[in-house]
Amino acid sequence: MNLLLDGLSNILQWQVLLVLVVGTVLGIAIGSLPGLTSTMGVAVILPVTFGMEPVTGILLLVGVYFGSVYGGSLTAILLNTPGTPASAATAIDGYALAKKGLAHKALTVSTLSSAIGGMISVIVLILVAPQLANFALKFSAPESFALALFGLSIISSLAGKSVVKGIITGFIGLLIATIGLDPMVGIPRFTFDKMELTGGINFIPVMIGLFAASEAFKSMEDIFSTRKLSFTVEKVKLKWSEFKTLIGTILRSSGIGTFIGMIPGAGADISAFVAYNEAKRFSKNKEGFGKGELKGVAAPESANNSVTGGAMIPLLTLGIPGDAVTAVLLGALMVQGLQPGPMLFEANGPIVYTLFIGMLLANLLILIIGLPGIKLFTKILYVPKAVLTPIILILCTVGAYSLGNSYFDVLVMFAAGVIGYFMQRYDFPASPLILGLILGPMMESNLRRSLVMSEGSISIFFTRPISAILLIIAIITLFAPLFNKLMKRGKGSESHKVQS
Repeated sequence: MNLLLDGLSNILQWQVLLVLVVGTVLGIAIGSLPGLTSTMGVAVILPVTFGMEPVTGILLLVGVYFGSVYGGSLTAILLNTPGTPASAATAIDGYALAKKGLAHKALTVSTLSSAIGGMISVIVLILVAPQLANFALKFSAPESFALALFGLSIISSLAGKSVVKGIITGFIGLLIATIGLDPMVGIPRFTFDKMELTGGINFIPVMIGLFAASEAFKSMEDIFSTRKLSFTVEKVKLKWSEFKTLIGTILRSSGIGTFIGMIPGAGADISAFVAYNEAKRFSKNKEGFGKGELKGVAAPESANNSVTGGAMIPLLTLGIPGDAVTAVLLGALMVQGLQPGPMLFEANGPIVYTLFIGMLLANLLILIIGLPGIKLFTKILYVPKAVLTPIILILCTVGAYSLGNSYFDVLVMFAAGVIGYFMQRYDFPASPLILGLILGPMMESNLRRSLVMSEGSISIFFTRPISAILLIIAIITLFAPLFNKLMKRGKGSESHKVQS
């Protein structure tokens, strides 16, 4: 309690609060721009913190981190342009709601879910960090492979109208993920002697192309249309009765995000898709997902924001970063003379608890800045398509190029945009392809490491309890939609017999 009071007194200084507000606003702006990921935002701001006090510098980065994860949902909902990979799942139902004129309601759900999910994860961090971190250490290669396979199994739920088309695009994503150097022996694969391909295909330009550029190409068809998509945007707001139905989804998704966040190598993008799938599984209105379901926004947003606190658990208690952003934060802590690990709490207790309170405030700021800002955010829907479409393509180009200052990434983005346009025309879902591209490297490397550990025996996946449970859940998840369809056909045929 004394440490919490010390932390509260440290945080309640106008300089510290100002820095936290600036960091959160910067994060929201960075997150909303396609291609500018949370990792990139934190890395760009990192040099600014070198001359600051430890608490002030770290809280600036925390504000950027938390704000950017939330910021990605803004353009995902309004323009079908995920600002960050973590918001790709949000675009599925968020953009569908925006097309119905319900952007205000979708953004409200996104803001509330993001803030609540982030706060829950920080509370978990404060209360049970050491115990959860010890459990996360039990995840070795077999468990990480099983987790990746479980993440991939939700393709059947993301497939939309056709499971077959979803599985096809998922496998295409896995095939693209094999391009580059072999993760175990370093031999080039499918590079065709092109240096640009030795590092593989970065999934971020592909994601920008499939979601954003393809949407821009599609809008060119009716660029001279005067129809406005947002004629009811400001009139339709979230009702308390509607929010009450989302509470269970938000709590469950926050738990999923916190758990996945503390597993090294897993990130917000994986947790968002897993939470989306679980929300659909528990929902009575499964057919509504993909067509504008509020739970389809609440689940990924609470999950990807709760990853922020979850990823800090192994970082602060064990010195092991949970994802790419916390790897940058690890360097920032060490630059400030703070050594993450078990001794951090004893040697720098007041600073640690100041960070905890700062994290809670950062999530509260998302609520304070986000809710009043919704009316301003939705104004983007009033911009004529003839103006908005070139702006989207410029942002896509800048975002793809900024990843590695490479024109090759820009070409990949445009190629993905053209492919995405035709995928939309023929009802091939884009999300399974992105999921395969994200999870492919993680699944392959951990599969091969596991087989090396077991000397080629696949029994290692079934003799370890955590991996065995995850594999069973993955199989159930993959075949559940097919089983449900068979059950409905059976009931339909029975009712037809009764009527006849």
